[in-house]
Amino acid sequence: MRDTPRSAFPHIVALPTRWMDNDSYGHVNNVNYYSFFDTAVNRYLIDRGVLDIHQDEVVGFVVETGCSYFSSISFPDVVHVGVRVAKLGNSSVRYEIALYRNDEAMPAAAGHFVHVYVHRPSGKSVPIPEGARAVLQTLVPPADL
Repeated sequence: MRDTPRSAFPHIVALPTRWMDNDSYGHVNNVNYYSFFDTAVNRYLIDRGVLDIHQDEVVGFVVETGCSYFSSISFPDVVHVGVRVAKLGNSSVRYEIALYRNDEAMPAAAGHFVHVYVHRPSGKSVPIPEGARAVLQTLVPPADL
C-alpha cells in the first residue's frame, strides 16, 4: 500500500498530532499509529450511529493488526487517515488504513486491522449487526481500484 493515493479510500479523517506523541527520536512513536487507526474507524462508526461504546451489547474487538512505516510523522503534523474495508465477512471486517502526513500525496504508513463482532456480555462472536453492515459496506471501494 506504499503507493496508494488518498483517492483509493472512501473515508478520510484529519487527526492532529499532539506534543506527547513524539518520542525521544523526534517523531511520532509507532504505537500512536495504531491509535490513529482505531480512532478513525471507531469515530466513523460512532458518527454514523452504529457504535455506542457505552451501551451496545454487540461491539467489534480488534483481533489482528499490522502496520508498515514509510516516512516519519512528527508534531505538529496533521495526519489524514484513509479508511476502507478490504473484506466484510459474517462476523468480522478487515480494514485497510493509510496515514498521510499533512498534504503529502503518498502515505507515511499503511496497515490493517480486523474487528470481530462479539456479544460483549458473553465474549462470543456474533454476526455483524445489519445497521453496522450497511455502514461498513459504504467503505468498500469500487472493484476497479
